[in-house]
Amino acid sequence: MTRPSLPAQRQGLPLRVSLLAALPIALCMAVLALPELGRAYAGIYRAFYAACFLCWVLPLSLLQRHLWRRAVPARISVPLLLLATYVPSAINSAVALAAAVHWKLVASFEFRRVFVGLDGCWLALIAFCAAHALLQHYDALQHARQREAQAVALAREAELRALQYQLHPHFLFNTLNSISSLVASGRGDDATRMIARLGDLLRATLARSDQHEVTLAQELSLIEHYLDIEKARLGTRLHVRLSIGPGLLQARIPPLLLQPLVENAIRHGIALRPDGGTLQLEMEGKGEEWVIALGNDGVPPSADGKGESSTAIGLANVRQRLETLYPGRHRLVFAVDAEGACTVRLTLPLKLGTHDLPREAPVA
Repeated sequence: MTRPSLPAQRQGLPLRVSLLAALPIALCMAVLALPELGRAYAGIYRAFYAACFLCWVLPLSLLQRHLWRRAVPARISVPLLLLATYVPSAINSAVALAAAVHWKLVASFEFRRVFVGLDGCWLALIAFCAAHALLQHYDALQHARQREAQAVALAREAELRALQYQLHPHFLFNTLNSISSLVASGRGDDATRMIARLGDLLRATLARSDQHEVTLAQELSLIEHYLDIEKARLGTRLHVRLSIGPGLLQARIPPLLLQPLVENAIRHGIALRPDGGTLQLEMEGKGEEWVIALGNDGVPPSADGKGESSTAIGLANVRQRLETLYPGRHRLVFAVDAEGACTVRLTLPLKLGTHDLPREAPVA
């Protein structure tokens, strides 16, 4: 891949914006001319210099834009621009002196007088070049900030996608392992139902694979699919209690945020109990935040820590996604009591509505 050229990298301001930089300087020239309006020919000369200034602005703008696009260093561009502003000033002075000779204001055209009193127009042209340069640098800074923001957004989206896709093989492996166990134990009907529920869940998950936020109602529909899979395996050993505060079904949440937590609660807690247990999922709004509390019955943790790696994967994934999406605006608390019962408490910023969420494509 070839490196882009400097002109392509530094496009500069639109020409009309560059020309607008001359207006404040022309206004200052007009204000400075007010005390001399009563003198003979003074107003005419001031108007002449102002008109010459405005005429020279266009070629100076084109020259300065050319230097900017070529990224000419300041040690070269500054002397070049000083010379480019000095020459027009000398031309203006020569024309004014010739007019004075014509109107018999001076006796003769003396060449040395061309270089006297150049500051009136020369300083104005220098001020224009300085203002133009400031505008160019400001525009370049704004574009650099936009590119930086775009790069950060792209990196953030790539990280979110990687974290979201991390869940798919992990969840799929665990589910296929459960189906294999059902088949091996002669529970073919349960295995068939589990495969059907897995297909429903995968279709719903893939339909939202490009979204970084979904509504709570959409997320709960995924959880329902997953719970149907686990109920096919555990039967009456799995009990679910769900409590949702008013108005929270349209609250936004990262997709598949609750699924790994629910999976850990069932596989490393309820499924290990001979009599099963209860999964509790409670949600309530608190001002500009809302709280999700997930608890489950469990078994005392084993001394060798078996099963903790799978739990850590789910929690680490949730932590990273929340930190990427809501830096400094979320809390996650995880606790395990002596009997093995786990509680996960999430506090998220409350954002309601679906107006800027992508619409899902219909599943065939």
